[in-house]
Amino acid sequence: MEQKTKIHAEDGKQDLVITREFDLPVELLFKAYTEPEIVEQWMGTKVLKLENKAHGSFQFETSHKGNVMFKANGTIHAVVPNQKIVRTFEIENMPIDVQLEFLVFEQLSADTSKLTIQIIYRSEKHRAEQLKLPFVYGLNMAHDRLQETVNKFK
Repeated sequence: MEQKTKIHAEDGKQDLVITREFDLPVELLFKAYTEPEIVEQWMGTKVLKLENKAHGSFQFETSHKGNVMFKANGTIHAVVPNQKIVRTFEIENMPIDVQLEFLVFEQLSADTSKLTIQIIYRSEKHRAEQLKLPFVYGLNMAHDRLQETVNKFK
């Protein structure tokens, strides 16, 4: 099965670009990243905090049988509704370090949109560590769930 989320990681660089087209209006795609109830559904994680404003922050946590399996947090630097989010993203207890993310939301038609995410890592080595993980597979799964989850709101 073809993966719809594409990741472009150019050799010798410390960033990567992720693109995905969705069968969703841009407003719904943007809500999938900014409304805690929707984020929880497609990411499969608990949203502890999500302040969608300049100088806001977020915290996500996933537990299994009482054990915390995943914690992520960051600072939100800019939010332009239905257009962009600029934020840092850090997964706790991972050797990847903090990354800077630029999320751009683009309307393609009344019912379709495109998400482009540029992630900048501290170094080429940190990006390589991320790509060793099942990152590409996991991101595709998450974006597939995003599409399925948000379809309910159409």
